[in-house]
Amino acid sequence: MERAPLLKLEGIRKRFGEHEVLKGVDLEVHPGEILALLGPSGCGKTTLLRVIAGLEAPEAGRVFLEGRDITGLPPEKRGIGFVFQDYALFPHLTALGNVAFGLKGKDRLARAQKALDRVGMTLFQHRKPHELSGGQQQRVALARALAPGPKLVLLDEPFSSLDAGLRAATREEVRKVLKETGTTAILVTHDQEEALSFADRLGVMRGGRLLQVGTPEEVYLKPKTPFVAQFLGRTNLLLGEAKGGHAETPLGPVPLAEPAFGPVLLSLRPEALALAPEGAGGALGVVVAREFKGHDLTFRVRLLAEDKEVLVQEGPTSPFRVGDRVAVRVVGEGIALEGQARVPVGTD
Repeated sequence: MERAPLLKLEGIRKRFGEHEVLKGVDLEVHPGEILALLGPSGCGKTTLLRVIAGLEAPEAGRVFLEGRDITGLPPEKRGIGFVFQDYALFPHLTALGNVAFGLKGKDRLARAQKALDRVGMTLFQHRKPHELSGGQQQRVALARALAPGPKLVLLDEPFSSLDAGLRAATREEVRKVLKETGTTAILVTHDQEEALSFADRLGVMRGGRLLQVGTPEEVYLKPKTPFVAQFLGRTNLLLGEAKGGHAETPLGPVPLAEPAFGPVLLSLRPEALALAPEGAGGALGVVVAREFKGHDLTFRVRLLAEDKEVLVQEGPTSPFRVGDRVAVRVVGEGIALEGQARVPVGTD
C-alpha cells in the first residue's frame, strides 16, 4: 500500500510582475524522505521552497501538509523548519541562544541543548556565530530548524558557502542527522553531485516547471529530456534510427534501454563508451582533449567519419593521449529521449 504524502503541491503558480516564476508545479514528498530540487539559477526552485514555507503566496494552486490545506497559513503556523542559504544566525546570541530563540515552554533550553547535541555542537553551545567555522554555523542553523520538532525541514542551498572538502563532510553529517531523526526534508541546490549524493529522490526544474522526478539513479540513467540528460552530468546526444532494441548511430549500433522505432535523439553517457587502439573495431576517431580528474579520465574524441565530437570516460590509467587515433566502442545503453520523434512499441 502506497504511503500518503506528507507534503502535496497542486498546480502551484507564482508571478513576480510580468514574469511567471512557477508554472503549475505538482509534487509529493513522503514521510522521512529527503527530496532535492535541482536546476539552474532562476528556474524557480527557491521560490517554490518559499511558497511551501509560507514566505510567498501563490497566485494559484494549493499546499497540503499531512492532508491539511495550509496554503493560507502564515509561516509560524505551518510546522515547517527553514535553513537559509546564509544561515541567518543572530550575531549577538550564542549557538544555544540562537537555537532556543522562538522556542516556548520551561524546557526550551533543554530542547535547544538536545538539538545541538544531535548535530554534534554541544561543546560549542556558548560560542557566538563569528567564533564558529562555516560548517559549525551550518549545523547550528540545522539545530535551530529541528528544535521545534517540525514535520518538514526546508534547506535552501545550505552548503554553497563552504569549501569543497568541508561541503562534502558537512553534507554527509546533515544527511545522517535527518535520517536518524526521521525528518522529512527538501533541499534546493544547483549542484548535481550534491543532489545525487544527498537525496532519496530528486526533481529537475527548468523555467518554472518540474521536468522529472525520481530516484537519483532513475533520473541519471533514464533522463526524459535533453535538458535533464545534459544538466544531470555530462552526456552525448546522438541522432539515430531506432529499430527496436537498438539504434543505428554515427557510433554504429547502440543498444537501447527501452525499445523504440523511428528517428530518435539518444542520450549516451561518457561511461557508456570506451576507447581501444585504432583497428580494434569501433568508430574511428582522434583524441582532441584529455581531462584527468584523479579517479577517472574524460576524453573528447572527434569522429573521423563525420563532424562530431563525443565524450568518453575511462579509468585513470588509460594510455591514450591527445592526437592519438582511436576506436570508440559502445559498452552501455542509450536512452531515447521523449519528444524526439520516438515511436513507442505497439503504436502505429
